[in-house]
Amino acid sequence: MQLLIGTQAVELDKEGFLKQLTDWNEEVAIKIAQQEHIQLTAAHWEIIELLRKFYQLYELSPSMRALVKHTEQTLGAEKGRSVYLLQLFPPSPAKLACKIAGLPKPLNCI
Repeated sequence: MQLLIGTQAVELDKEGFLKQLTDWNEEVAIKIAQQEHIQLTAAHWEIIELLRKFYQLYELSPSMRALVKHTEQTLGAEKGRSVYLLQLFPPSPAKLACKIAGLPKPLNCI
């Protein structure tokens, strides 16, 4: 699969995750989000940035439990809840947010 950004073709795996993490940029994120029927807002970008920093620190994409915990520790209890993340990235926040953030699929996501 490919994602066309202007004249650039970005390679995706069969589930729509980037094959090369270095291909990610904001335009790629917007295009992937559009394919998932998500209009990115400041709240989405806050989680995307949080995920990218998490990946830089730990070199892995967080599962839902780890995402909720890290979000709570970083952004506070109000945003560090499954319900909040589900509103932004339904139906699978960890998987979908990682896809949009240009990260690998979390290991325990179906």
